[in-house]
Amino acid sequence: CLVGAAPGDGAPTGADVLDRLIARATAALCAEMLGGMQEAFDRTIAYLEERKQFGVPIGSFQALKHRAAHLFCELELTRSVVRAALVAVDAGAADAAILVAAAKAKASATYVDVTAEAIQLHGGIGATDDLDIGLFYKRARACELTFGDAAYHRDRFGQLQGY
Repeated sequence: CLVGAAPGDGAPTGADVLDRLIARATAALCAEMLGGMQEAFDRTIAYLEERKQFGVPIGSFQALKHRAAHLFCELELTRSVVRAALVAVDAGAADAAILVAAAKAKASATYVDVTAEAIQLHGGIGATDDLDIGLFYKRARACELTFGDAAYHRDRFGQLQGY
């Protein structure tokens, strides 16, 4: 409670303030995660266009195109839900906690998937320290657990929706 406020008089409690603070921090982390996965994706696309096999860029192979297209779709879906959460938090919307839970669940899973796939698409060099692509994966794993992992936020999303 605020100093001088009586419990139950409508003033926000410490728990209310903390919930809003954690939602804001989680939304900010989701934005960082989105930026990290975008950079990992961009570097991977550049590598696919640059690396040649059999005299042609490996990005011209259909299987790799499909894998890159899948990553692009997941990245854009994540971008949509993260932006919605950021707007809701900034506006102080009533559904901000729900949108933040959805954003963190999606961003946690997608960041790990995008960076793991980026390592695979880089081939053997993706697992070395010669390229920074492995650092994105390590950061994805750290961010995944910060403020709760994807499973926690899926459960939270359901609870906030009354399930």
